[in-house]
Amino acid sequence: MASAVEFEPADGESIATGAGRLATQIARRIEETVIGRGWPVGESLGSESDLRARYGVGRPVLREAVRLVEHHQVARMRRGPHGGLFVCAPDGEPAIHAMVIYLEYVGTRVTDLLEARSLLEPVAAQLAADRITEDGITTLRDALRDEHAHLSGPQCWAQDPVHALLGRLSGNPVLHLFIDVLARLTTRYAHASGRRSAAEVDAARQDSHAAHRAIAEAVIDGDGARAQVALTAHLEFLSTWVDLRRARRAAPAAETGFDCATAPTGKLAEVLASRIHDDIAARGWPVGTVVGSETDLVTRYGISRPALREAVRLLEYHSVARMRPGPGGGLIVTEPEPQASVDTIALLLEYERVTTDDLRIVRNALELGIIGRVTARLADADGELSDRLGDAADEPCPNQLFHTELAAVAGNPVLTLFLSVVMELSHRHPAGDPSAPGDTPGDDPPPAHHRILDAIRQGDTALARHRMRRHLGALAHRPGARPDPNYRIE
Repeated sequence: MASAVEFEPADGESIATGAGRLATQIARRIEETVIGRGWPVGESLGSESDLRARYGVGRPVLREAVRLVEHHQVARMRRGPHGGLFVCAPDGEPAIHAMVIYLEYVGTRVTDLLEARSLLEPVAAQLAADRITEDGITTLRDALRDEHAHLSGPQCWAQDPVHALLGRLSGNPVLHLFIDVLARLTTRYAHASGRRSAAEVDAARQDSHAAHRAIAEAVIDGDGARAQVALTAHLEFLSTWVDLRRARRAAPAAETGFDCATAPTGKLAEVLASRIHDDIAARGWPVGTVVGSETDLVTRYGISRPALREAVRLLEYHSVARMRPGPGGGLIVTEPEPQASVDTIALLLEYERVTTDDLRIVRNALELGIIGRVTARLADADGELSDRLGDAADEPCPNQLFHTELAAVAGNPVLTLFLSVVMELSHRHPAGDPSAPGDTPGDDPPPAHHRILDAIRQGDTALARHRMRRHLGALAHRPGARPDPNYRIE
């Protein structure tokens, strides 16, 4: 049996923090094993003692790792004589919640959400119209009947479940997940947009339902173009409902109707972590401040120390807060990082058997939309942004720096995060057709980068999009083409 790893903390780092980082590494190795085996739901990965021996860690570190694996819904630990860590089928909740945490922290605006929806949802509508089946028609009409039956009820009308359903009917799991996230976040802003009269709310529900019916009937009729037109008009209506002058972040859960939009259900630690996250968000996310000591938090939330510690591990994983031990310590608010979102989403989409074609469709929609935003920004900006893109265009294409810089310059955190997810997954699903036309494979920067940038600098959005479309087509078919695996968004 391998000896347990003794973690030596770095200067200024607590043993608890170091062990938590090691647990995260072990969790990733377990998840990579599940992916490598083809995600065999129901299969045992081994007993606790087997796993400790395999990874060379002690019981505390392994159990922390298992908690993260369970949070991602990759596997569950079953106790007893025939127990062990068993692979399970995940749903989208951890991935959705991870994105909500990060996007709310960076100050995502409702305009950012609606811009992303306007790029992705018409694509989903067209695919749904092309791929609709008898079962899909039944599901769509059942959803409309259910929505009509609850028009006067207390449900979150702005959540628009029909939109997420169109994402699912598109057959593209990336579109489905992204649209679900966007619809949920739009709901939170809708609830934060101020008081509306009962008559206004009722009229909005009726208009929304009528729009959903028009979109659905166009999809059922196989008329993707008509579905796209109706969908675009509906998104424009949503933008008039949500007050664009509101603060950048959504209001606290008590004001936004969080329970009907994004609140997790299940283990106590996950629910508690969500409550602490919402309390931090309601305070304006004061990075560096102490939320409370362990004793304070146990009393405040009325839970046990083990439940609190498990919740804290989830908060630490998402960089929401970390526990500092010792006198003057406590739970300290930290700055969320996007990588937890990227990793969680990538896991879910691996389970969903995402294909290179799924990724290509979404990446094209994102990057072509980004081109329009960058062209508009450069027209009103000084030369610094243009020089920044020029430096990125000089870099070799395999690391994709030019593409990530375009997303950053666009200034929409939703598009930046979504593109980083697609690029991460593209790294795991490289294409390999060396006969495709386009830029020559290799480490030199492709001429396409400079051609795209020249069109952007000239304010010629249509030409820039044409060149980007050609370039993405070449990238998708280059042998082994993939983004830099070390790429991390800031």
